[in-house]
Amino acid sequence: MLLIADGGSTNCQWCLADTTGPRQYFRTEGYNPYAVGTAAIVASLGAALPPALPRARVQAVHFYGAGITDASKAEVVAAALRQLFPQARVTVEEDMLAAARALLGRRAGLAAILGTGQNSALYDGRRLTHTVEGLSYILGEEGAGTYLGKRLLRDFLRQRLPPELHTAFAASYQPGPLPTVLDRVYAQPAPNRYLAGFAPFAHQHYAHPYCQALVEEAMEAFFTQIITQYPNYQSHTFNCIGSVGYAFREALAAAAARHGMPMGTVLQSPIEALVDYHLAD
Repeated sequence: MLLIADGGSTNCQWCLADTTGPRQYFRTEGYNPYAVGTAAIVASLGAALPPALPRARVQAVHFYGAGITDASKAEVVAAALRQLFPQARVTVEEDMLAAARALLGRRAGLAAILGTGQNSALYDGRRLTHTVEGLSYILGEEGAGTYLGKRLLRDFLRQRLPPELHTAFAASYQPGPLPTVLDRVYAQPAPNRYLAGFAPFAHQHYAHPYCQALVEEAMEAFFTQIITQYPNYQSHTFNCIGSVGYAFREALAAAAARHGMPMGTVLQSPIEALVDYHLAD
């Protein structure tokens, strides 16, 4: 029996599966090792696991997550999983590898993530081989939820949203006065989640020309700054996972076409394809 997790900074989707029975899905909060330690993961995940989940029967845990940038960060999560599943073989890998395996299986190609954050890589059918750095939400993450949310919040605070959108934004989010916003961005935990939380506004109001232009600019920046920097990028299809990529897949396809890149697969979540990948081993 396998337990597979696709973890972002905000939430984590899990699936308990084997080759014969039905798959069991559940969600927990996200476990980014830059934000939480082993003890906190044990406490949170231990409380969130379904009571009926047969821990002793789990033979392997495959965790893919945000913030898994090196062996030390992987060990933060792996140590927690070994405590919770002492009989299981535990592997912890970065979320980009999950995206590549879900989108491409064992085929070589280019894969991207556009959700709260942004990532991308070339994949040889087994491992990631080359990455153009997204540079996180302060320096980069073009096209991601943080990028869209930051633009929306900035234009709201500067009174640059069209009046009807300004009113709708204020009613939807009630961001408060500028000192409150600045405190939330610079002094409170998880500012990336806070900023990305405004991105759904662009989808909800996508019929408005402002939101269409905002999304088009974001996807063009993603291709110009990231995708076109890969060697021979036009020889690959463009494949993407994530809530933002899925919501704006038509804008992504238009940007890909402008840069001479054929579209491949766009998925909202990798979990189903990841389960298929591991059950095929």
